[in-house]
Amino acid sequence: MKTTSKTFQKSLVSSNSRTHQRGFTLLEMVIVLGIIAMIMGGAIFTMQKISDSGAITVVDGDFSSINNGLQSYKTNAGHYPSEQQGLRALVEKPNTAPRPRRWTQIMDDVPKDPWDNEYIYKYPGTKDRSRPELISLGKDGLEGTEDDMSSQDPK
Repeated sequence: MKTTSKTFQKSLVSSNSRTHQRGFTLLEMVIVLGIIAMIMGGAIFTMQKISDSGAITVVDGDFSSINNGLQSYKTNAGHYPSEQQGLRALVEKPNTAPRPRRWTQIMDDVPKDPWDNEYIYKYPGTKDRSRPELISLGKDGLEGTEDDMSSQDPK
């Protein structure tokens, strides 16, 4: 009976000592939350950079496939589409001059850039007048800003 009583007393003493332990102070909590916020901010920044580089890769791929389509159009029609005909000439037979000698549908649809903007088609191009130029308006969707991308930009 005495051993049971001593065990009970020991458990009371140990539970009493636990009730007197302090929790975290407000300052400690604020510091921990600040550290967590900095880590999350860094992670979000890194994810944004990865997302932007993925979008640039998509634009480069679109430029390549559209340029291939434009080369096929030129082979069939004898010329590139006019700016008025635009990239729709790869999807629908143009009904404005210059009309193609031979026409076949080259693309099912003209892709949009990753920010859901239509690609701008210029012929002749602004940097190389012998070739068409494709332009993505970039993330901000505005022409003539720093984030615009051109198929004639050096890689």
